[in-house]
Amino acid sequence: MTLNNRANISANAVTEFVLLGFSNLQVMQLPLFCLVLIMYVLSSMGNTLVVLMIRLDSRLHTPMYYFLSHLSWLEIIITTTVTPKMLSILISEEKTISFFACAIQVTLYFLAGTTEVLLLGAMSVDRYLAICNPLRYTAIMSDQVCLLMVLFCWFISFVCITIGVVSKSELPYCGPNVIDNFFCDAGPLTKLLCADTSLVEAIEFASSCFTLLSSVSVTTISYVCIIVTVMRMPSAQGRNKAFSTCSSHITVASIYYGSSIFIYVRPHGSSSMDFNKVATMLNTVVTPLLNPIIYCFRNKTVKDVLKDRVKQFGSNFSNSVD
Repeated sequence: MTLNNRANISANAVTEFVLLGFSNLQVMQLPLFCLVLIMYVLSSMGNTLVVLMIRLDSRLHTPMYYFLSHLSWLEIIITTTVTPKMLSILISEEKTISFFACAIQVTLYFLAGTTEVLLLGAMSVDRYLAICNPLRYTAIMSDQVCLLMVLFCWFISFVCITIGVVSKSELPYCGPNVIDNFFCDAGPLTKLLCADTSLVEAIEFASSCFTLLSSVSVTTISYVCIIVTVMRMPSAQGRNKAFSTCSSHITVASIYYGSSIFIYVRPHGSSSMDFNKVATMLNTVVTPLLNPIIYCFRNKTVKDVLKDRVKQFGSNFSNSVD
């Protein structure tokens, strides 16, 4: 690149991006704003409640709920990173986001999202050990092992995100600055680079394949082993109980894996942005709302804990009033 070209790029360097959001649905902006706001508030409250219950009640101090508390934290991070700005561009004429805010948003979103994908794989291993090796389960899944599994998920996610950031660090954004999405997604951002992006796209594709497909593979292998073990159980009641402990995880994992693979594990531009937005909405708004319902509020132990906490709160409130 010549000195003049560098000077021109520097002069026209992008300082902010325009998020188109759902500009093609002008009539639906206000109803969509209300719907997203309600779902965001409910998902934040639900996931926060899950974290607090697991932290405060010893009945939930098991590996399964330990992983679930971290999953709820990740859902809170993902929704809080994306949804407030989405709400802003839905209700206001101001559609811009600064370059720095955009960089923070895309980094946090993919850091938490990649960690969640890997954590879903770790949770499938936990279910495999609980069902296929119950006698040694407690010894194997100690507090230290659970912590190491979570830290490993964060570490791999951090490495993948760092590789992506480094691959783009020397490439300029010099216009246009319009992102056809409701947040700073990696794909649309890559298309705005004023350079050859083939290497960056290859790195992003390989990173997505590695994290998603490795987690899907671990989950698939775990559940094949679980199904084989469960089908050998002589008692129908035992089989039903074993399957019920896995149904929540496999439901959430299927939704998250399916939408993520649709968006990221494919060549750029192979499907329309409208479908991408719908799939991303599923990951950032819908799934975080469903998680507390699917995982916890259909679970007898969690419902018992919640009832006891509500009674305790009512009793403390009555005593304070008296």
